[in-house]
Amino acid sequence: MHYTLTHPKELLTLLMQRVYGYGMTTTSGGNLSIRDEKGDIWITPAGVDKGSLRWDDIVRVKADGTVKGLHKPSSELPFHQAIYEARPDLRGLVHAHPSALVSFSIVRQVPPIRIIPQASEICGRIGYAPYALPGSTKLGQHIAETFAQGFDAIIMENHGVVCGGTSVLDAFHRFETLDFCARLAIKAATLGEIRELTDEQLQLFRHTRHHLPEFDPASHSNREKAYRRHIIEIVHRAYDRQLMTATEGVVSVRVRDNLFLITPTGMDRRLLEIQDIVLIDDARRERGKWPSRSVLLHDRIYRDHPDIQAIVSAQAPNATAFSVSSGTFDTRSIPESYLLLRDIPKMPFGPQITDHSQLSAMVSNDTPVVLLENDAIFAVGDSLLQAFDRLEVAEFSAHSLIDATQLGGLIAIGDRELQEIKDHFLKTK
Repeated sequence: MHYTLTHPKELLTLLMQRVYGYGMTTTSGGNLSIRDEKGDIWITPAGVDKGSLRWDDIVRVKADGTVKGLHKPSSELPFHQAIYEARPDLRGLVHAHPSALVSFSIVRQVPPIRIIPQASEICGRIGYAPYALPGSTKLGQHIAETFAQGFDAIIMENHGVVCGGTSVLDAFHRFETLDFCARLAIKAATLGEIRELTDEQLQLFRHTRHHLPEFDPASHSNREKAYRRHIIEIVHRAYDRQLMTATEGVVSVRVRDNLFLITPTGMDRRLLEIQDIVLIDDARRERGKWPSRSVLLHDRIYRDHPDIQAIVSAQAPNATAFSVSSGTFDTRSIPESYLLLRDIPKMPFGPQITDHSQLSAMVSNDTPVVLLENDAIFAVGDSLLQAFDRLEVAEFSAHSLIDATQLGGLIAIGDRELQEIKDHFLKTK
């Protein structure tokens, strides 16, 4: 589904479902708005359950102040109006109280966004607005004044966050990514020192190597069609299980030889459809489509490893906490973790972009999972389901390890017991 032709009422309803469904607001908290080309503001209502919002609940506030709808507009309408007045370029706003961002709000800090490569681009400039009574003109003035300084998102002192965008979907992506950075930083802080990317490292991410030559597929085999469907199912599942965000996560599957399918860049993961998946043939992209920025890395791995049939990379929050911190991801926690993941090496940030041979040389059946520093968890498999399973197990294992730090820390499976597991399940000595 694409939102270009979607009515504002439906768009606000669907996005509020995502905000509420993924635990980023409560029944009574948060509000979203759209300013249309006429200057009318479409906004979520006051006093209506955010978990069961319907099309007819959305309120329209016309440019002349006339209110159209079944309910009163959100009590925060004044600050929405003030922001739109101060920033004519903004067409959508998202305000909510996700717990991680509230944590930063109440300690009066701004979350670090240079811990993963795409966040600084998506989040933009983050400002901080002083406290004022919710729904008051003063609060609107504080926030509008901060937005007027060129900020794209505002942490509200002892309140929450508000994010703006050129569309409400753009604002939602900013909001979700900022919340992810806040959650990631909190988790990583329990593991050790948090690393941030330098300007030079962030610049590496802004490459155009995925701008491959185009080709026109002569036909689409039934095998390819089935894989397209499977990729969509896995991406949607990964998003729903919060293993991916709307703006990050890559899945690819080999169709045959050097022909493979991969997810596109610049598209909301939850909205991907079969036709959005990009066919790659001998380092050429299907005409009119833009593959993931990491397409040449996947291409190199498929060329070097005929036994690898699928690749999944994602910023699953618990596993990624190990990639942005000095913590060690020890898989000797339970037998399943070691059997599915083996030992997980950590690769410094950069070579996954500049030298694909390094990561390709690192992955194998014996090393199916690699932690990419300040980036993602990277998993391969002999099927898409196996690669995805490894991503899930990595996330569950990382979650247990992080929780265990509050209980005294991991007591790992012993060497003798580990060898017994290898002998029984892996047939190695």
